[in-house]
Amino acid sequence: MSVRPNRRFLRSNWNVIATLTVITLIAVWIVFPNGGNLSGASAKGRSSWWPQTGGPQLISVQPFPEMEGAICEWVPASASGNDTLAASFRPAALLNHALQGAAQSAPDGVRTATEIERAPLRVIRDTYPTYSAIAVDTTSNEVYMQDENLFGLKVFNRLDNTPPNAAFTEPKRVISGPNTKLEFNCGLYIDQKTGDVYSVNNDTMDTLTVFARGASGNATPKRALHTPHGTYGIAVNEAVQELFLTIEHINAVVVYRKLADGEEKPLRTLRGLQTQLEDPHGIAVDAKNKWLFVGNHGNHKLSEAPWTGRFEPPAITVYPLEASGDTAPLRVIEGPKTQLNWPSAMFIDEERQELYVANDVGDSILVFRSTDSGNVAPIRIVKGPQTQIKNPTGVFVDLKNDELWASNMGNHRAVVFPRSANGNVAPLRVIRSAPAEKMALAIGNPGAAAYDSKREEILVPN
Repeated sequence: MSVRPNRRFLRSNWNVIATLTVITLIAVWIVFPNGGNLSGASAKGRSSWWPQTGGPQLISVQPFPEMEGAICEWVPASASGNDTLAASFRPAALLNHALQGAAQSAPDGVRTATEIERAPLRVIRDTYPTYSAIAVDTTSNEVYMQDENLFGLKVFNRLDNTPPNAAFTEPKRVISGPNTKLEFNCGLYIDQKTGDVYSVNNDTMDTLTVFARGASGNATPKRALHTPHGTYGIAVNEAVQELFLTIEHINAVVVYRKLADGEEKPLRTLRGLQTQLEDPHGIAVDAKNKWLFVGNHGNHKLSEAPWTGRFEPPAITVYPLEASGDTAPLRVIEGPKTQLNWPSAMFIDEERQELYVANDVGDSILVFRSTDSGNVAPIRIVKGPQTQIKNPTGVFVDLKNDELWASNMGNHRAVVFPRSANGNVAPLRVIRSAPAEKMALAIGNPGAAAYDSKREEILVPN
């Protein structure tokens, strides 16, 4: 049965519908000039259309003057002229203006277009760093903070401390630029022996990059491993030189050689319904007990089995370190007592047998015993207004200096505590990269935008 539009509605709202349609098409053309093909853009680099400073932004597009008074014509969806829902509107005056000359030389039936550059009316954008991950190089006494908003790595001295009345602390150096392949970077690991810095891309680049200690500016990585789309967390088993990565969208953990490069394939993959991997993010390796810890947000589905899709509570699943295939977890930490809410980065203290979790939506750092199982309460919780923790996605324990670090996506800063901190405690030091009153806009990776006319608000799903 064919579906036909209401012809009376179309006649009475002809210009309104056509104008809205054209504005939408123009907005899509401006924001995605390559037709929305992000995979193609990432392969070539995005400098031709992405802001040079990097990062997500929203724009407001103005109508073209050529649209004023334009007469819109009905374009049938098929040669038969059937006015189905697949048909479209076009403003004749605008098309004639834009396609003048080009259409005359085009083959029959082929439509051409010209590129029109027009600046946005305004831009909504966070111009300050937001930190998705953090790690300390205990040899150089430097803190690496991964900036997912402006695309790059900021490096500070470990003892840096932003005064309350200061606007921010300048990094000692920055790694950023098209050569770095740092975009939407989330996972971070530092080899304490060599100083190599491993950075994981979660979206556009599908690349794990490795930089030498001391790298700066628009540096080219010493290695770049092509990873599956949606890679998030990273952990390394130094004893056997293996690299572990979580893959969000396919609910998997892939294991590579630590020195893997280019198009090298994984040694093994942990994936399947029995694994209970559900939108995995953080990951930690306990080489001493040969356990693998994975933090899950709770979105359960296999792409080849779409009927399995469902939402489960956030959880931490624990596996044998050499697990592969559809292996069930040894145990699961899950339930209301755990306070888990979007667990992100994790860190295992093998000597004290403690697992640290950056609890994103819970605005907290949770600490569990590494042997915990089921609906158990953390042994310590760092949370509260004095902690300055807001949407933490990065956590690192400096075992050499006995300090606990957390990086926040919600307030442009990293905070450091004594390793055994508990409760609503003030940090020892704060590294802040924006004025204290500046709110993080939390525009992570917007896929759409809508306008609420009653409240006069822009709604942005991330």
